[in-house]
Amino acid sequence: MNWLKNVFGLLFIPVFMMSFSQCASTKKLQNEAPLEIGQVNYQSWVAGIQGGGAGVNLFIPIVSNSNNVVLDSVYFQGKQVKLEQKNKSLFVGRFKKITNQKNDIVMSSNRLAEVNNPIPEIPKKIPFELREDECVVSFKDGKKIKYYKISGILKKEAQFYPKAPPRN
Repeated sequence: MNWLKNVFGLLFIPVFMMSFSQCASTKKLQNEAPLEIGQVNYQSWVAGIQGGGAGVNLFIPIVSNSNNVVLDSVYFQGKQVKLEQKNKSLFVGRFKKITNQKNDIVMSSNRLAEVNNPIPEIPKKIPFELREDECVVSFKDGKKIKYYKISGILKKEAQFYPKAPPRN
């Protein structure tokens, strides 16, 4: 019986310590912006052809960057994507939606016929509570990743593309 108490004690201590390690992984937001950011806005878009896709583009204009900080990714409307740098003064986050996507799914009673079906994407919960007009930007400061919240994001009118571009 004494042996069982020792084993239980040895197993309980690591489990107890691991329960506190989750607190350290909480993302801490910076109070000051790492660079001067202009008016952030977002715009929904829908392709004009069936299966052409739909999504939201988030535009982050940079007014000045004296620290040479490079933005890495953005958390917005419950999703996270890597930011794309269009030029020195503009970063874009492209969030795809599931609407108007190609549906190349094979439904069959033969499971081997369904092997090439795409695996459904399970949405990950982001570590921030954000309103619809807020986003959090991650950036690298040396070797550390830091986070900054941007509020008051403007919503632009949706963009509807009438047809596919010419194939020339």
